[in-house]
Amino acid sequence: MDDAGRYRLTLTLDGRWVMDGWWWREDTAISQFTGIVGKHGRPGARIILVDTGTGAELHKWPDEV
Repeated sequence: MDDAGRYRLTLTLDGRWVMDGWWWREDTAISQFTGIVGKHGRPGARIILVDTGTGAELHKWPDEV
């Protein structure tokens, strides 16, 4: 973990990195995750939210992957 934040969101499209987001507050990170899914969720997209403090994957889209 660095100064960027504890919660990291990663978006890939068709296996290519598109964006990362970092937040210190879990509620903010979850809100951002929901917005990114709404904006970029489509076939070929993969969105993951990880707590870098624990290494736990908190949310992923799509769920079945």
